[in-house]
Amino acid sequence: MQTMMEHAVLISGAGPTGLMLAAELALAGVDAALVERRCDQGVVGSRAMGLHARTLEVFDQRGIVERFLSQGKRHSAVMFHVPLDISDLATRHNYTLGLWQRHTERILAEWIDELGVPIYRGCELVAVSQSDAGAAGELSNGRHFKAQYVVGCDGARSLVRRSAGIDFRGSPPTTSWLIAEVAASQQPPWGFRENETGIHAIGEAENGLVRLVLVEKQLQLDNQPTLEDIREALIAIYGSDFGIHDPTWISRFTDATRQAAVYRQGRILLAGDAAHMHPPMGGRGLDLGIEDAVNLGWKLAQVLKRISSAELLDTYQAERHPVAARVLQITMAQATLRRPEVRLKAVGNVIAELLRMNDARKHMAVEMAGLAVRYDSGEGDPLLGHRMPDLEVMSGSGAVRVFTLLHAARPVLLNFQQPGAFNLSPWADRVRLIDATFDGQWHIPAVGPVAAPAAVLIRPDGYIAWTGDRRGVGLSNALETWFGAREPGTHLTGLAPPELQ
Repeated sequence: MQTMMEHAVLISGAGPTGLMLAAELALAGVDAALVERRCDQGVVGSRAMGLHARTLEVFDQRGIVERFLSQGKRHSAVMFHVPLDISDLATRHNYTLGLWQRHTERILAEWIDELGVPIYRGCELVAVSQSDAGAAGELSNGRHFKAQYVVGCDGARSLVRRSAGIDFRGSPPTTSWLIAEVAASQQPPWGFRENETGIHAIGEAENGLVRLVLVEKQLQLDNQPTLEDIREALIAIYGSDFGIHDPTWISRFTDATRQAAVYRQGRILLAGDAAHMHPPMGGRGLDLGIEDAVNLGWKLAQVLKRISSAELLDTYQAERHPVAARVLQITMAQATLRRPEVRLKAVGNVIAELLRMNDARKHMAVEMAGLAVRYDSGEGDPLLGHRMPDLEVMSGSGAVRVFTLLHAARPVLLNFQQPGAFNLSPWADRVRLIDATFDGQWHIPAVGPVAAPAAVLIRPDGYIAWTGDRRGVGLSNALETWFGAREPGTHLTGLAPPELQ
């Protein structure tokens, strides 16, 4: 007998993006579930090697960053062609955190378990369809499901994306790399080696294994390379295979770069690698997916709770698609600069020289750390659309960090002027009002020092939706745009201007 499972949101894929999205929905009180083909959270191979500053800020906003920091190693640089120091960036997390993806996923999965989100393991979606009323489909174990929304976090070969008929456009591959984790009977030379094929790398993986990343002489598209392929490549590059044996992971990746034409098709949405794929230069893929999740989660929750109309989901596409397009552009540039052609090497040398200039270094470092994102929020204060800095403010209960106020994934209105300047009773169940004080300038990595506004409205994902003063000009519009209409018969009162009363 076939069984039916029903959830408000079904997320396909319990990788970092899917896990983060499930957590965001759970914090908002939404019935979400994950479907994952792996029987446990184990990751084959080390995969992503670390977390960038903005992702660490996101985890800090949810009160879980220490779980990651306790198990990783801090590095004061990001990579764009050459290492770029980020120790002087205006963030509490002015470093990258070396932490293999298996640990990142394990920590997120433990958090998901605490939040009570179910994960259906050992199966995957095999069919998805949708109507005006919702989505439905079948799993590989024969079970059927219904959901109001399905989110594809199921990787670059996303079945969810293909089921929705969403184009995955971009640049075809020109170069391929072999990547493997193996045991070796001889110690190979650690670090990078360059030859006429490209730049190769050998490093230490976990458990005493050797991690190899080798450029292939000719483009190969077979995604199931063998140990013999690795041996042949090592001998060609290093003159020895170093007695490699017992591989735990062998894979191949290319410089193909693609992005979904749209991130939403009716009741189907995409996030993470299902929405964008690129080679791993710069290490931005995992971080990009995490921020997709925190941008989408609160919006989807508000639509499901009928706080906002489904049009709010269009802002997910409008905000995140350009961010991914920018990351893809930068990644393509990095992949191109690694080619061995003499003319490209000349370009690379000039770029390396430019990046030694402090302004150029800072500009690209902010970009690679994920701190340059600004969502288009229209005209107004230049702070609009930037991520909120983690200030330490004084509230009625004492000193508190702004990121601490975001742990519950609720919007916050911070009032830095006379207490009682705003009465948010129409939105009291949705927006938290904090009267606080702060002395000094704000420091925005992508902007520099700016004068502190009198009040600021912060979205659940940590981005600024409104700034102003006790007159409240534009506040009601920002509240209604992002957090739903005021209740019938209620008004903003207190010191708000006449047009808001």
